[in-house]
Amino acid sequence: MKNAWIPKEMRIAPELPPIDPRRQPKPQTSLLINPFYAKDRHASFGKHVLTPTLALTSIASSTPDHWDVQYWDENLLQGPPPCEPIPAIVGISVHLTFAKRAYELAKWYRSHGSIVVMGGLHVLSCPDEVAPHADVLAIGDGVQLWGQILGDIDRDDLQPIYKADFKRPYRDDPAPRRELLDRRSYLTTSSLIATRGCHNRCGFCYLSTKGLHMPYLMRDVQQIVDEFQQDDQPYAVFTDNNLGSKPEYLRQLCHAIRPLDKIWSAAVSIDVADDPTLVRDMALAGCTGVFVGFESLSNDNITDSKKKSPRTEDYARRVKLFHQYGIQVNGSFVLGFDHDREDVFRRTVEWVEANRLECATFHIMTPYPGTPLFRQMESEGRLLHTDWDKYDTANVVFAPKHLTPEQLAEGYEWCYKRLFSHASIWRRRPSDWRAVPAYLAMSYLYKRSNRFWHLLIKHRWTARVWRPLVELTRRRHVKFRKRLAQQTTSDPARSSTLVSAGV
Repeated sequence: MKNAWIPKEMRIAPELPPIDPRRQPKPQTSLLINPFYAKDRHASFGKHVLTPTLALTSIASSTPDHWDVQYWDENLLQGPPPCEPIPAIVGISVHLTFAKRAYELAKWYRSHGSIVVMGGLHVLSCPDEVAPHADVLAIGDGVQLWGQILGDIDRDDLQPIYKADFKRPYRDDPAPRRELLDRRSYLTTSSLIATRGCHNRCGFCYLSTKGLHMPYLMRDVQQIVDEFQQDDQPYAVFTDNNLGSKPEYLRQLCHAIRPLDKIWSAAVSIDVADDPTLVRDMALAGCTGVFVGFESLSNDNITDSKKKSPRTEDYARRVKLFHQYGIQVNGSFVLGFDHDREDVFRRTVEWVEANRLECATFHIMTPYPGTPLFRQMESEGRLLHTDWDKYDTANVVFAPKHLTPEQLAEGYEWCYKRLFSHASIWRRRPSDWRAVPAYLAMSYLYKRSNRFWHLLIKHRWTARVWRPLVELTRRRHVKFRKRLAQQTTSDPARSSTLVSAGV
């Protein structure tokens, strides 16, 4: 995997045009930018176009009617953001892994007279670092702040800092502006978010960032149903941190979505499987895949991270329950916890194979600034550097307790090499032979076709190629649900799906 193929366009941000100070911003025009970030050569490029981020399209919904708004995602490989005309105001989302690119964009637009607003998690955790690069900092809920900022520009009363918390009822947020998206570029444009926050507050998670207080809030179920229907897509991805934090809410959502005869995937915690009837309701509502943060197979690691989770010995039974109801599992694992030793890589992958997880995602432990983990590593002198570009969970940025940085990096690479190997894909095939062809197609198309994905993304063919496969999966799943609804046993035949669990 050290020589894994990755094109320049996936590694290096597009070049910005020369600065021309003669060009002036056009009044009451705005541009929202999701900056470029370098892609992990070990993972599938397909995950970057599975579904669009909701952050900026949600903020766009707060734009006053007399303002024009555009959205640009540099990761769709269509070049640098538009500059004709020069927008009066530019909103840039800032995450620590693409902070440098955000600063480059800000400098370019400010040189042309644009007002630059920066928001996002990195602004919250490192405001003093971000401030010199922006005219305005938006700290907190951008949906509340964006309209206020544009209104103050109209009144010539712009402030340098705006703040908003996340306590406003979530149902009050307007629906995202999906019409701003290029539907050709994504597997689906139906990014849905029903809840905000999580009942866990893991020490390594960005939700534990100091100053970020995000209570678990839910939107009205009917709002989600309406958005799913109106976007006219067969497949949706719930981008909630944890859709299952309130099991009864998830059940109500499933009952409301079920009549749509569509399919969807979501991130949930493994304790959703506390109630088998809830997993069954998810399947009947069209759930084809779940992203589960197992994090570690060590109970000591789970305890140290302060995650509320069942005992790791019970993980396998819960995975089997998802599989019994035709739901694929993408397991997420963090490598480099303080109780991890040299055997962690082999033990983790062998467990993934033994339990036939359709997909797994590996992350090197990364102490995000502002989190308890960062403060711990900093106080113990274990941070190797603060080059935020490398804080992407694919690089070692701290000194592990029982491993060398080199062992951790090599083990991470080995996990992906093993997982994407022909042998591992075959070992993890479904036990139901009827589901094997679709599983193999998904595995090879999603996991071993990065050259193909590069072409799809660059030429905006993602929807054209994948939509027929998604529709085929939807039709198969509707038939499976009809059979499932008629069964009284807890061991239904497994559904076959071409939609990856790699959500």
